[in-house]
Amino acid sequence: MQEVSELIACHECDAIYQRLNLKRREIAHCERCGAELERNVEHQIVHMVPLAIASLIVFIIANSFPIVQIEIQGIRNATTLLGAVIALSNEGMPSVAMLVLATTILFPLLQLLILLYLLLPLRHDGTMAGFNLLARLLLLLRPWGMVEVFLLGVLVAIIKLSSLASVIPGVALWAFAGLTILLVLVVTFSPRYLWQLAERRRNGLLA
Repeated sequence: MQEVSELIACHECDAIYQRLNLKRREIAHCERCGAELERNVEHQIVHMVPLAIASLIVFIIANSFPIVQIEIQGIRNATTLLGAVIALSNEGMPSVAMLVLATTILFPLLQLLILLYLLLPLRHDGTMAGFNLLARLLLLLRPWGMVEVFLLGVLVAIIKLSSLASVIPGVALWAFAGLTILLVLVVTFSPRYLWQLAERRRNGLLA
């Protein structure tokens, strides 16, 4: 590996190292604490962009169709996630409605849009306006996307309601299950790698 003159610090123990020109699939670890310092993630863009696009498509499907259909004494009722948010607000629980709206719709959608906005230009040797601000925002939003928590809550509610009514899973429920899996894969790409990719692009260090 060819050395370059820049220094990097371990994010765990603050040890200082000289940055190396990492080749494909190479990972640099801290000699003191063993934490990951950097890795060449150029090859991950090839997989991450399609995953983010697929997640966005499934996200739209999940929010466009009913989650479940409930039938009690011949009366059927079905609603989308947004419809559930509106119902919570109308029932006098606006804070809960806003929490559900933010953690299951707004924050996951913003994460996917920002990730695509930042990754697509990197595939073509460039960066977009507001790169640093959006990369930091992506890092802040990461812990607040809770689609998997929502899905777990829906499954628990379905099990409890099944003894009282006829519950039919809707298209959105399956879409949320698929979205949860896709988001787990997307989250494996740490936002801090965006700065690393952009920096390697600027310095012409990509393998």
